[in-house]
Amino acid sequence: MLLSRLLERTVRVGTLKVIDADGKQHTFSGRPGPEVTIRLHDRALHYKLLVNPNLYLGEAYMDGTLTIEKGTLPDFMEVVTSNLEFGQTLPLYTLYDRLCWLWRRFQQYNPVSRSRIRVAHHYDLPDRLYDLFLDQDRQYSCAYFQTPDDDLETAQVNKQRHLAAKLLLEPDQKILDIGSGWGGLAHFLARAGGGEVTGLTLSQKQLKTAKRRTAKAGLSGKVRFHLRDYREETGTYDRIVSVGMFEHVGVNHYPEFFDKVKELLSEDGVCLLHSIGRMAGPSTTSSWIRKYIFPGGYSPALSEVLAAIEGSGLWVTDIEILRLHYADTLRAWRRRFQANRDKVADLLDERFCRMWEFYLAASEAAFRYGDHFVFQVQLAKRRDAVPLTRDYITEWERVSAAEAIPTAARLAA
Repeated sequence: MLLSRLLERTVRVGTLKVIDADGKQHTFSGRPGPEVTIRLHDRALHYKLLVNPNLYLGEAYMDGTLTIEKGTLPDFMEVVTSNLEFGQTLPLYTLYDRLCWLWRRFQQYNPVSRSRIRVAHHYDLPDRLYDLFLDQDRQYSCAYFQTPDDDLETAQVNKQRHLAAKLLLEPDQKILDIGSGWGGLAHFLARAGGGEVTGLTLSQKQLKTAKRRTAKAGLSGKVRFHLRDYREETGTYDRIVSVGMFEHVGVNHYPEFFDKVKELLSEDGVCLLHSIGRMAGPSTTSSWIRKYIFPGGYSPALSEVLAAIEGSGLWVTDIEILRLHYADTLRAWRRRFQANRDKVADLLDERFCRMWEFYLAASEAAFRYGDHFVFQVQLAKRRDAVPLTRDYITEWERVSAAEAIPTAARLAA
């Protein structure tokens, strides 16, 4: 089995035992780590996993042609991710990476019409699904764990408060939320700052839920949502925030994105961008993630983002890197998903469940053992639009926590 030769050169952390489709066991070991045994039920996987593991590993797990005999899926993903760097140096995968690089701009070509379709692929799934693994406010982005004892609900409120602090909210401001999801952050900002918030989404189902929750929370006069691409927005805003949306923009459109932010931002305005990034430099999106989870999506290196910001003429006034916060967020989502797995299977089907648990486990591993992190970049037109030290962030969070600004979920409960 040629796959054995690859794994002999790749597995340097942990122990991976592979039972091939003929029942023969192959053992690969490195320094101490998880011990995992997998079984291949289809001989085609002997070469598929050799040629394109990025795609076929996830597909095999989804289809049940790869099963885990010993250990857990997170254990398996730890072994895979921890050894990824060793496999990437092999000539076959160096060539594969170069070919993917040549196609990445085409894969991330996201004009308005294509963006709508791609957003619907992920966010217009049955509404009930997201209640089964997210927090009660449906924050579908990295939480902020201030202490190891924070639960998911607390950490998501921490995240909203942290974002609000960096936006320097004041009464009567006009605030734009690009990629507003189910509306929780927009509600929090309206309550915390007393301004008017406009949220933009490309998901029909998110829009419907956000409007319903807004009415129930009594915020219809202060918060409104539109089914609209950021490129279609007009007007001027004192504050702009975008959380977990930039990953859907695509490298081709970074200059367009920041030029639009500059156009929409008032002269003394502040923008805060919260996005997944990667530490190891520009790359491409996994073919499995691109096909099944986030079509057209990409997590950029900061070098790619900063180059586009520099071209726009905006000031970078603050950058913060959140390293393991998303790993802990994904772990919480994965555990909640597993606790509700039977309900998800009833809602969708078993293959979807395997797809989603692979997505959550692989994503957690990327943040815990791979090169992924989250960055928050604060932007302004003027260099003096924000204070010269970061003390104001801590102070705003302290006062806000003392006042216990409620989330929309608590208001609507």
